[in-house]
Amino acid sequence: MKRIAIIGSPGAGKSTLARQLGEISGLPVFHLDRLFWKPGWIQSPKPLWIALQSALVAQDSWIIDGNYGATLQIRLAAADTAIFLDFPRYLCLGQAVKRAWQYRGTIRPDMAPGCPEKIDREFLRYIWRFPAYERPNILSQLRLASEQGTSVIQLTGRQQMTQYIKTIER
Repeated sequence: MKRIAIIGSPGAGKSTLARQLGEISGLPVFHLDRLFWKPGWIQSPKPLWIALQSALVAQDSWIIDGNYGATLQIRLAAADTAIFLDFPRYLCLGQAVKRAWQYRGTIRPDMAPGCPEKIDREFLRYIWRFPAYERPNILSQLRLASEQGTSVIQLTGRQQMTQYIKTIER
């Protein structure tokens, strides 16, 4: 594995897994949240966003974490491994609330400068609806990626993620 795309609901642990895999493998880690947002929670313009991801995936090796469904195909087409953290919504909601409390008023390590941690009703609603609204598209894109030769790993809980990390460490 030298090109790894990590996707999943907010709060699933994408950035944590990316950091851990980066430490184990020595591969460079790119957090899409850190690259997408500009100070004050301003979104990157779509043409710039597409160009940035195209440049990232052109590199020889990487770990990229984040969803951004409109550009997921860019990452999946270049990845040799896709890891889908397909966790229950209650777990993701709980982790998102915990993270918001932990980093309240500060900027977490995987977030862009000038974007202090926040949580609001819209974000919680997005997490709640993720299994119904986002998951089917992700699964469809993962099926296509698998047919193109990408190794797809679907983890459904923290215990599986821990086991996966232990396997990689060996």
